[in-house]
Amino acid sequence: MVESAIRVVELSSPFTRFAGRILVGLGYDVVLVEPAGGDPSRKEFGGHAFGHWHAGKKSVVLDLESVSGRDDLTRLVAASDIFLDGSAPGAEPTTPGRSTVHVRVTPFGVDGPRSDWAATDLTVAALGGMLAQVGEPSGPPLLLPEAQAEQLAGVNAAIGALLGLRARRRGPVPLVDVSAQECVAASLEAGTLAYLHEDRVPPRPGRVHPLVPHGLFRAADGFLGGGLGGSPRMWDALLSWLVDEGAADDLTDPRWSDPVERKQHQDHVFEVVQRFLDKWTKEEFAIAAQSRKLPWSAVDRPDELLVNPQLNDRDFFVDVVSREGVTRDLGFGFAFPEGTRVRDLAVADLGEHQALLDRSTPPDRDALRDDPARLPLDGIRVLDLTWVLAGPYCTRILADHGADVVKVESLGRPDPTRFAPFMHLSRGPHDDPDTSGYFNDVNRNKRSITLDTRTPAGLEVLADLIAQSDVVVENFSSSVMEKMGLGYERLRELRHDIVYVSMSGMGHTGPRSEWVSYADVVSAATGLTALTGWSADQVVGVIYGHGDIVAGLQAATAVLAALEHRDRTGHGQHVDLSQLEAMASHLGTSVVQATGTGRFPAPIGNAHPTMSPHGVFRCLGPDRWCAIAVRDDTDWRHLCDTLGRPEWAHDNRFRSADARRGHEAEIADAIAAWASSLPAESAAERLQAAGVPAGVVQNGRDLVESDPHLRARGYYVPGDHPKVGRFLHEGAPVRVGAPVAVRRAAPLLGADTDDVLRDVAGYPHEIIARLRADGILT
Repeated sequence: MVESAIRVVELSSPFTRFAGRILVGLGYDVVLVEPAGGDPSRKEFGGHAFGHWHAGKKSVVLDLESVSGRDDLTRLVAASDIFLDGSAPGAEPTTPGRSTVHVRVTPFGVDGPRSDWAATDLTVAALGGMLAQVGEPSGPPLLLPEAQAEQLAGVNAAIGALLGLRARRRGPVPLVDVSAQECVAASLEAGTLAYLHEDRVPPRPGRVHPLVPHGLFRAADGFLGGGLGGSPRMWDALLSWLVDEGAADDLTDPRWSDPVERKQHQDHVFEVVQRFLDKWTKEEFAIAAQSRKLPWSAVDRPDELLVNPQLNDRDFFVDVVSREGVTRDLGFGFAFPEGTRVRDLAVADLGEHQALLDRSTPPDRDALRDDPARLPLDGIRVLDLTWVLAGPYCTRILADHGADVVKVESLGRPDPTRFAPFMHLSRGPHDDPDTSGYFNDVNRNKRSITLDTRTPAGLEVLADLIAQSDVVVENFSSSVMEKMGLGYERLRELRHDIVYVSMSGMGHTGPRSEWVSYADVVSAATGLTALTGWSADQVVGVIYGHGDIVAGLQAATAVLAALEHRDRTGHGQHVDLSQLEAMASHLGTSVVQATGTGRFPAPIGNAHPTMSPHGVFRCLGPDRWCAIAVRDDTDWRHLCDTLGRPEWAHDNRFRSADARRGHEAEIADAIAAWASSLPAESAAERLQAAGVPAGVVQNGRDLVESDPHLRARGYYVPGDHPKVGRFLHEGAPVRVGAPVAVRRAAPLLGADTDDVLRDVAGYPHEIIARLRADGILT
């Protein structure tokens, strides 16, 4: 891997370490600051956890309790470009100068009434709304595995670091404030939007997607993820297959051709499909379904991921090299720069790079101009050829931070979030493409043009727009752009330094490049679904669009990294981002556990490998829960005092997390008896007052109406829409100085067509009028 000119200093925490890993994948020079005893992950899974999070980083040891240690850190940070600061709120060991990008990553942000609350992945996932979206409706909320809340904070912190590099070109860099709670709250797909736009709080969906006709199904040897798809073609193909196999039952009745009817009576349709699946192995069915262009995947375990033919063909995995040997591990969300892959990463010995402290002198930098009013991406134009969630989520991030995002739409290829009744999310009729709350939140701060790209004239217009754009983002199937005559080589002819990010499900190369995917299919294929449940036989799965959110975040990272690369080298590039690889890169230590220790990860519900007790407990009121995580013996002692069981703190039965795990039921009963008479908010506040990580499992209504911290930080942002009126939007979890604003409402369909063609493509009125008369501007 080519050494980068970008130096990063990482003061690690569970909420920052993934950001450092992502920056290693970009080729940046990352220096990890460790305490004398080493980063805690050096002791997890025989050190393999450290290898996953920190391989490829350099190591220096500093005593940050001492004046000399803090002075050394100050000099090291002053000589760096980025400071990833995971220190505890109020315990910051240094404050860098404003020519260093200071990314402050905390559970709740740098201000607000709960900024000093204790937190873990579990409690942040609860307070951010994630837990309310997973699990059976009648059972407890369920935590997504492999620290997804921490990893959402990490990838957003990487985005913040890259935005900070752009902001530095214009003046002193404001603090980049990343709140892990807000990272989770921004990742819920329709979880909060259903409340904002339909006054509705969806129940936990169990194994069925809350919006689209997809879910988790049983196969003869495991589970399958998939469903009826999102188009009439997919339903027709599935029905034809069932008919050919004599398994259609009554689904040939004309009533089932209506998608609304299928959704209203989904249970029956799924029962028929399930009977068909019973005779298939998961892999055989997935292959057969994909041969018919139907969106299904086997639910693979992390160890099975290692033999995925698509990932191996694309060289996704990396070798982690340490003194103990070589261990296979997950790679990165995309190949970078210019299509190169990281093949191996070295694990640094503790303090191996201590000599860096002797060379920590601030670099010479050009004088910074002071232009604080401009957003980091002002002056960048993005042509947005995406739809639904993964792509629009990527371009929303870019638009929020100042890019001019031009969304290309067509009645020939309508965005389902504008038109599909089950994704529309509106208090009114579901037939107006401009009133969908789903669309209007994900596409704020963008412009819209309507263009018939099925015609040669429409493609000529598209080419003219590409020539005037810095970035093109699309999430078509892998071969679509080439078929349109707009593959990467053609894009380079139109603009030599174009940044082109494709976001197909499986990538543009490999034996499964033509496979059809949805977010739940990607979660199934990567191991995330297999680990989400109570046991190997009680898998619940990840049904909502978590995979789409992750792909969007990774794609935004790719755009920003490619722009930074272009600024330093003059080179554009094609980032061939596979949503499969993006999601797989968020599987944490699951693979390195299998390859390093020989122990295959399995679902463990809300339990934790090193913390106990660790789970959610029912409180006063219907479906009210409090998440509680005991990190160490101090937390345990404080929990015992709060429960009125102080003697348990000295009971040998509960001396360690392992010992407490052996008496899990007894402890859980005591917590449940205490919590059941308390409102969830009171239970969490009492525990937090004692220093124990705890948090209410919040749903969409709680997040919008009841969370005093989000309200104090102004997380939900009001904006006015010409058709819908005033409503709250989800905020942006990365703040480069001030919070993100809704500068313009999501566009009405095609509302900016004439302006864009005139101001961007340079078309005179006569040409625009002719294109409209010819039906090219649909």
